[in-house]
Amino acid sequence: MIGIEDPDPHVAGRGIALLREAGIDVTVGVAADEVVAQLAPYLKHRTTGHPWVVLKMASSLDGRTAAPDGTSRWITGEASRRDVHRLRADSDAVLVGAGTVRVDDPELTVRLDDGVDRAQPLRVVLGSAPARARIQPALELSGDLGEVLGELGRRGVLQLLVEGGPTVAHDFHAAGLVDRYVLYLAPKIFGGDDGHPLFAGPGAGTIADVWTGRLISVERLGEDIRVEVAA
Repeated sequence: MIGIEDPDPHVAGRGIALLREAGIDVTVGVAADEVVAQLAPYLKHRTTGHPWVVLKMASSLDGRTAAPDGTSRWITGEASRRDVHRLRADSDAVLVGAGTVRVDDPELTVRLDDGVDRAQPLRVVLGSAPARARIQPALELSGDLGEVLGELGRRGVLQLLVEGGPTVAHDFHAAGLVDRYVLYLAPKIFGGDDGHPLFAGPGAGTIADVWTGRLISVERLGEDIRVEVAA
């Protein structure tokens, strides 16, 4: 019994054909939905050449990511931040914009105190990062986001975690390049319209144009809520 055929053109269907030629009865499609969900990054990479894109965001209940003065540490709690490290560990690359590097100077490494020796994800900057930035060494890319994803796909990146600020988040969302949204909501309220939003840029002009995804899960992490939505 087989869940799905491998879409890789180098091997697609060959194993199944060999089994059938040997007289073995092969059933394809067993638990296919579960297999597709589990192998989503691999399947997308093999069929499109692009990585599976996960957009991670964190905000207050009223959708603000930072105060008017730019301060943002820490909106979410320790449990949410630990979960982000697990997301990084599951990803082949982590991407931010050059603006985030200048303001926050992140490391974007996996730091989990569980005794497991992990390879660190490739760190990617849209634009250029200072030579002494903590993100270095990093891959610096620019230009069309589709071409950026193509380059990462050619480098073998199956899953890309986007941790950029509001502008990068907007650009990936507006271009329809996000496969999965992961949002951490903290029980905090800025109470005004002058804080930094989740997305910076023009949005839907009318309710008919509002993007609607598919809710995958809602989970409590400490005092925060983790919401996962599929495109």
